[in-house]
Amino acid sequence: MIDERFAEECLGPVEEAVRRASAAEIMPRFRALTADQVAEKKGPYDLVTVADRGAEAHLTASLTALLPGSVVVGEESVDADPGLYAELAGDRPVWIVDPIDGTRVFVQGEDGFCTLVALAHHGELLASWTYSPVRDEMATALRGGGAHLNGVPLRAGSPGPGGCLEIAASHPRHSAPERRRVLLRLRTEGVRIRPGLGSAGLEYLDLARGRLDATVFGWENAWDHAAGLLLVTEAGGAHATLTGEPFRLAGGNELPFVTARDAATVARLRGVLLGDGPAA
Repeated sequence: MIDERFAEECLGPVEEAVRRASAAEIMPRFRALTADQVAEKKGPYDLVTVADRGAEAHLTASLTALLPGSVVVGEESVDADPGLYAELAGDRPVWIVDPIDGTRVFVQGEDGFCTLVALAHHGELLASWTYSPVRDEMATALRGGGAHLNGVPLRAGSPGPGGCLEIAASHPRHSAPERRRVLLRLRTEGVRIRPGLGSAGLEYLDLARGRLDATVFGWENAWDHAAGLLLVTEAGGAHATLTGEPFRLAGGNELPFVTARDAATVARLRGVLLGDGPAA
């Protein structure tokens, strides 16, 4: 395991690296992309731009220089070499990177996108960074050291007793049939599903600051979830997969999985997903 002191000492340098990558590769292209700078990967909802690739390359150089011997598992690098994902179960320290979380939103010229970075070793999250450049918001989390937004401590709190839960959730139509049946159980008394933001990282940030009660996601790409899971946990929240186990970065989770402002809300929503009845 990396000395946890390193994780604390790297909070500032990684924040600067994220800001530099955004300033060099992302923001100059915000609302300035040309058609040839945007491509589809697996379909119209899965886009990549020159900004995604440039920012990930920039971060890869900066982060591996900060921690020699480490490796980057990023959305774009794994797209080019799927075998890299196995590094999440390996012995080397791993930087988990989503250069632009919410690429479709970025392409549309809206501000709801962010850059996500997390540091993990042997499957354990040690630190994370969530940066929304247009909104000038930088959220950080340190294992055992709390969560902060622009330097101010974050506390997720708990939903009001007996109230309707406001959640963000994967859309059933984008899920496999069995998972779709499970997700449809959320359409019940005591649950309100708000329209998605287009960025999982910003959903987790809203959860960590108490603006959202829970998320229920049906996919497990580590770059979408790692930073947010540590942020919510250090803000006092909790998470569990459908079987009640913690989310595993390397995959093989029973989906969908729930992240919430407190453990009681996780249990409440797992009961709904498992067919035990409404959330109310």
